[in-house]
Amino acid sequence: MDISPTNYLLAAAICVTVPAIALRLHRSSNLDHIPSVGYSSWPASYISAFKYVRHAAQILQEGYDKKYKGTPFRVPTLNRWIVIVGRQHLEDIKKFTDDELSLPEAVNDTIKIDYLIGPAITSHAYHIPVTRTRLSRNLGLYYPDMKDEVQIAFDELLDIKDNAWKSIPVVTTTRELVCRASGRVIIGLPLCRDPDWIDLNSGFAVKVATDGNILNMFPRFLVPFVAKMLPNTAGSIKRGMKHLDPIIKERLRCMREYGDEWSDKPNDMLQWLMDEKEETSTRQLTLRMLTLVFASIHSTTNTFTQALYNLAAYPQYVGPLREEVDAIIQEHGWTKEAMVLMRKVDSFLAETQRLEGVLITSVQRKAMKGLTLSDGTFIPKGTHLYVPTYVLHRDSAVYDNPRVFDPFRFSRLRDDENESDKHQMVAMNRNYFPFGYGKHICPGRFLAADELKTMLAHVLTFYDIKFEDRLSKPPSIHWHSNVIADPTVRVMFRKRAND
Repeated sequence: MDISPTNYLLAAAICVTVPAIALRLHRSSNLDHIPSVGYSSWPASYISAFKYVRHAAQILQEGYDKKYKGTPFRVPTLNRWIVIVGRQHLEDIKKFTDDELSLPEAVNDTIKIDYLIGPAITSHAYHIPVTRTRLSRNLGLYYPDMKDEVQIAFDELLDIKDNAWKSIPVVTTTRELVCRASGRVIIGLPLCRDPDWIDLNSGFAVKVATDGNILNMFPRFLVPFVAKMLPNTAGSIKRGMKHLDPIIKERLRCMREYGDEWSDKPNDMLQWLMDEKEETSTRQLTLRMLTLVFASIHSTTNTFTQALYNLAAYPQYVGPLREEVDAIIQEHGWTKEAMVLMRKVDSFLAETQRLEGVLITSVQRKAMKGLTLSDGTFIPKGTHLYVPTYVLHRDSAVYDNPRVFDPFRFSRLRDDENESDKHQMVAMNRNYFPFGYGKHICPGRFLAADELKTMLAHVLTFYDIKFEDRLSKPPSIHWHSNVIADPTVRVMFRKRAND
């Protein structure tokens, strides 16, 4: 039997995982002053750590509702003890500097970015301000291209003939739609339509997560050595370099020959990164591009899949949504301005994110030094903090019928013009934060929102949908802190019938 290097590593990981986890969970004495949910002593905490993998939402709900109601508590996971903080601590997180509470270091601990992609991604994250400024400034300029790609991708991927119903695998189809729509802005034509580039982008997040999980099984001193042996992320980087190398070299030639401007200069993320002149090698720029893909494709794919499931599960809302879309498109056309005006579409997606966001916990931070929260709780150096997003987005003290899908919940709140901006899907407040909170809120959320609203409006305008073999929305899969749309579900599409 052929045994791959990855299987050898997994076998080795199993041999060291149990003692490694035992050591990590045993080292919780510096958190003994913070109450726990589940077993707190070794070895019983080992049981709670494994339970957290499949039942994180229930464990956090228990801690928030039944025991501590917003005061910090700790939970054992397979990698470490984590501390869960409440809504009132969001302002604490916001005010602390990166030298005190760090998102990059927390992410690096979780998925080992430094070893899999490279330390410059976290130590010199210039792609984040580029995304925040250049992408936001070009929202109106890139919209026609993105809309064009959405329409062409739907036509090609669904390929619906006449008026017959056609069964579509939602997750895989949505992933390619998102890859193409995002790719049109990030890298442009023709690469955004290349099948191998799409396949690379579709699977990159999963491969990094897989490699990161393997590395988390090993003691810290072994991680640098094991990382060099993992094939998934490294292979993806090589594939990306193969695609981007001729493009980067040609653009560098133009920059040397023409300077900062030339007649057909591309207006995409790759060019914006190159304009910064921070990095020039194919490998460096490929790592930046794949990092952006890692941060965007998975979450947008999951949100749109969940939105399609909601649309099929609640057909009574199709009419009001179509009325809004048809009226706005008739007056404003397929424009960025039209997307801004679609309050019900925005609300439908915001409610989808509220109930089925991609993470059970978010606003992750690592304490870089000992610090004290506003309620007096001391957080030791090295502690990982999380906010229980899944729980707070279902808080009955904030939302009426919080577990019920109410697609126009947020559009009603926007009827008060003084509150309108606060309840958009891209907004950030203490009650709603699917894109994060504070200075590290997702810089690409405006692109994600434009993609999601455009794709949903496109479906409402041109298609009817229903589930293939069910009536109700399929439950999501919970795995550790992740909320995953059921990948086995198929949805039927046909061309829109006359209303």
